[in-house]
Amino acid sequence: MKKLAFVLGILLSVNLAFGSDAKQLEIGDKAVHTDVKMKDVSGAEMSLSDASKENGLLVMFSCNTCPFVMAWEDRFNEVKQWADDNEVGMIVLNSNYQKRDGADSFDEMKKKAKAEGYKFNYVVDKESKIANAFGGQTTPHVFLFDGDMKLAYKGAIDDNYKDAEGVSQAYLKDALMSLGNDNNVAITETKPVGCGIKRKVE
Repeated sequence: MKKLAFVLGILLSVNLAFGSDAKQLEIGDKAVHTDVKMKDVSGAEMSLSDASKENGLLVMFSCNTCPFVMAWEDRFNEVKQWADDNEVGMIVLNSNYQKRDGADSFDEMKKKAKAEGYKFNYVVDKESKIANAFGGQTTPHVFLFDGDMKLAYKGAIDDNYKDAEGVSQAYLKDALMSLGNDNNVAITETKPVGCGIKRKVE
């Protein structure tokens, strides 16, 4: 898999963030700060409401350099296609406030989006406002809302960041398909795996 050797080479130096003392949105909670405008790599300003579609919205917290993001990001455009197929919007937020002058600057975000061929909105979560409100823990960490903007699933993309071919439980794909078919999401929460968000503490 693309970049796997690099990822495995530095994996031991990266923390897996499985928990947080911060308050998190719970399943069934309504999304908050949905009208806050955020700067997209295109230069446009957009909100969660702008990105949502008939069957809901997928919000993913991500960044530019975390090895877990780099391991999963070959699947990001596929996730976008699953969302589109099920009339769910998708927006990816960079909430790494503490690295905004470095690896997670807006210029670096634009370079990242271009290099990886991102087909979705990649925006700056200024001062980690959305991450703190949602309780986002890691990069990546996904929050999937239904058509009423109530939280239907949160956690990991799937159960194998190392190898897309080795995935046995595609949590996010299954949840997206459930929303698209007006079915209940079977698995509503999993533990996020990734680098801790370098947030601004409120």
